[in-house]
Amino acid sequence: MTSTAFMIAVPDDTLDDLRMRLRNTRFTTPSRAEFWGAGVDPGYLASLVAGWADWLDSDWRSVESRLNALDHRLIDVDGTSIHIVRATSGPVDGERMPLLLMHGWPSSFVEMLALVEEFQAAGAPFEIVVPSMPGFLFSELPEGPLTREAMADVMHALMTEELGFERYGVFGGDIGGTVAAWLAAKHPESVTGLYMIHPPFPAEFEAPLTDAEHEFLESEAEFDQSDGGYSAIMITRPDTIGAAVADSPAGLLAWIIDKYRDWSDCGGDLETRFDRETLFTIGTLYWATESIGTSFRQYVDYDANRPRPDITVPAGFTVSAEPGIREMPRSIADRSCSDIRVWHEPSVGGHFLAHEEPKLLGGHLTAFFASI
Repeated sequence: MTSTAFMIAVPDDTLDDLRMRLRNTRFTTPSRAEFWGAGVDPGYLASLVAGWADWLDSDWRSVESRLNALDHRLIDVDGTSIHIVRATSGPVDGERMPLLLMHGWPSSFVEMLALVEEFQAAGAPFEIVVPSMPGFLFSELPEGPLTREAMADVMHALMTEELGFERYGVFGGDIGGTVAAWLAAKHPESVTGLYMIHPPFPAEFEAPLTDAEHEFLESEAEFDQSDGGYSAIMITRPDTIGAAVADSPAGLLAWIIDKYRDWSDCGGDLETRFDRETLFTIGTLYWATESIGTSFRQYVDYDANRPRPDITVPAGFTVSAEPGIREMPRSIADRSCSDIRVWHEPSVGGHFLAHEEPKLLGGHLTAFFASI
């Protein structure tokens, strides 16, 4: 295993340049009168941008220091450098189950830190691995199309060949969830169990659909009509939007928080789920690593994905309460998974459930993996 201890150290000149850009930001005129009526509200964004610049002066180095108290490593996986955070929870002398926690877009390893802290506070017996997914923050892109299967291949090699785990559990949401599903489908001999907040669709829907399934698929298509513009742009014009958000930190922050507000269980008030320090931390990490463009790659390569095999390992779900997911009937997951052990109906918490509701999710994960 080629493993290198890693410390986050954003250069002073990078921070100086970031502050300058933030303080010289030009803002657009609102397109509609209502607050957030046409996307990120320009006035709200202006307040965030001003706060971010001031925060960099006073708080970034202390946050950087706190992050560096974690066990960060860079690991070479078949020639691709992958960033991980390792942590343990549970009794010192007790047996721990390896558990891989994977984030989605536009997220980062930071999303999982509250969940890790919950495991540690509760004494859950886990050996925890939190990667930056390929192309995100400190992790490089592998060669070839960045499909969900390709990311799963990287994660499996990380866990087995590099970290030496024969068997491990997987959890993820969004892209991390689809990668977890691929790990479970492709490597059932190694994956002890699969847990997701966005239940998987089958590779193909075999007729007939139930009324509930038909209604859900129709409502999901309607939701995509209002929400799917971001993905259409990143699939068809990634370098165009990439030029804007890679050069403007205000644009970068706007592109990210648009989805944080839409997809979290925040009732329209973003900062009930993401405080400003978290928003500024994530923005600074994306900016310093210049990785927002590479985070688009799994959208660009989406058409290269092949149908995923069925999932036979024990599976559990805490369904996200976000729009487009919360009405999903269990029967859709039953079409993909032959051994569903746990199904928690949506209650609270959205797309970023590990960050939004770590106590709830931590309890569900701990009980599920203890049961199998």
